[in-house]
Amino acid sequence: MDPRYRLDDTIDMETPSIARMYDYVLGGGANFEIDREAADAIPDGMPGSRAWAQANRAFVGRAVAAMCERGIDQFLDLGSGAPTVGSPHEIALRHNPDARIAYVEREPIAVEYAARVLEDEPRVTMTWADFRDVDSVLAADGVADLIDFDRPVGILAMAVLDLLEDVDPKELTAAYRDACCAGSAMGISHAVGLTLSLEEQEQVLAVMRRTNTPGAGFGTVDDVAKLLTGYVLLEPGIVPVGAWRPADPITDEEARRANYVGAVGLRLS
Repeated sequence: MDPRYRLDDTIDMETPSIARMYDYVLGGGANFEIDREAADAIPDGMPGSRAWAQANRAFVGRAVAAMCERGIDQFLDLGSGAPTVGSPHEIALRHNPDARIAYVEREPIAVEYAARVLEDEPRVTMTWADFRDVDSVLAADGVADLIDFDRPVGILAMAVLDLLEDVDPKELTAAYRDACCAGSAMGISHAVGLTLSLEEQEQVLAVMRRTNTPGAGFGTVDDVAKLLTGYVLLEPGIVPVGAWRPADPITDEEARRANYVGAVGLRLS
């Protein structure tokens, strides 16, 4: 693994973790007081808040279901966080009991929590790794022994590519795309300031700078489109997460309020 991304075996109790914050706003138990305080500092409805997390999690479920409907039965979830209700493996296994799901996460508490939650799930693994190190992820036992890259794979990069620093997210998505065969898919969700003023965006980023992902930032729809280069977008394209094949009708105003967009792309060749 690149030494810049080497994982430490100690837990930083002085810095909020975005994975543990996400777990908290989804109602999970793999978080600490410092994470809860940071998450509560984000105004309701903005990226990182409880309403945002619920909208994003619902989109992830619909994206996984759409991939399952196309016959994809194995998934690689990058920067997955701790598994909670409605996690991708639950959705995938509901559609296909033979589905396989490999989670990858660098937050040790999330990984330890997952090891307990998933111990009775033989078709689901959690790998402790940094998804920025593509070669290490693809070679990890929990990935290489579970996922057959000669068959279609659903790559999930949900609410993680807007947190990166020291690496080009376009290069990352291209590397994972190139590791997969035709018929594979990639799902992405990403922060876009659809209704937030620059001042409101700064409120979110000020909190993020206190976390273990200080490089977090907002992008544009065009930025997200570039992350999916080489894929054909499934309908309805890149839209607010709540408007991507919603189970119940949602107005454009309601959907834009999450300030997060999502898309699923299919690799045809």
